[in-house]
Amino acid sequence: MVKPKSEVIEKFNDRVNMSAEELEEWLDGDKSKEAGTGVGLESAKKIAEILKRNPNKNPEQYDDKDVDHMRKVTGYIGRHLAQEDHLKETKTREELENTKSTIR
Repeated sequence: MVKPKSEVIEKFNDRVNMSAEELEEWLDGDKSKEAGTGVGLESAKKIAEILKRNPNKNPEQYDDKDVDHMRKVTGYIGRHLAQEDHLKETKTREELENTKSTIR
């Protein structure tokens, strides 16, 4: 079942925890190189573009392409949050901070 546009937008705005500027700075830094694949980095660039085009997060200003990408992003974040919860049982806080999952 596909989540409604309003729910996707709300989750995206809740879960994306950086501004466009912070995300671009992160992309230019060393941590992004540790994060892994080009697919993820391309996704982060699209996220920054979405945030720049709609800095006030007005739901009416997102187009279908934005929402499609937001849907992918919220799913990805959800999977990583679940993975982090599992890792919290076996790793120290310091170890967790250096996992690719946390960096991403």
